Amino acid sequence: MRARTGLSGRGRREEFLLMGRHVVLIEDEPNITEAIRFLLTRDGWSVDAHTDGATAVEVIRDANPDLVILDLMLPGKSGLEIVRELRAEGGMQALPVLMLTARGQMRDREMAEKAGVTRFMTKPFSNAEVLTAVRDLHAQAGQG
Repeated sequence: MRARTGLSGRGRREEFLLMGRHVVLIEDEPNITEAIRFLLTRDGWSVDAHTDGATAVEVIRDANPDLVILDLMLPGKSGLEIVRELRAEGGMQALPVLMLTARGQMRDREMAEKAGVTRFMTKPFSNAEVLTAVRDLHAQAGQG
């Protein structure tokens, strides 16, 4: 087990112990945020949720998560810009990133893959799809 400090979903600073089950969710739609938080928390994940693309890289860096779930279109900075910045930083190249988008066009998918997104998921999606994707990405990263 390793100690980790992070922002809880309610924004409070707290200490918690985890064994590789920490996700940062950057999503500006409250209903999607709450659904994913509920789903992953029930599966044993600690979920830090944030809505602002402009501060996302700093939030992710500070949280040091095992996985990031990131919306493509965010206020302040796009999901693609966030992924490019993460991939340019030392220690963030292998961080699994699941990108969510309401736009499922092939061009968006290609741009996301080129930026360094690990997996791309189009909204609307089922709870089972999200859970399977998160578990798969975590296992592929050698953390499952």
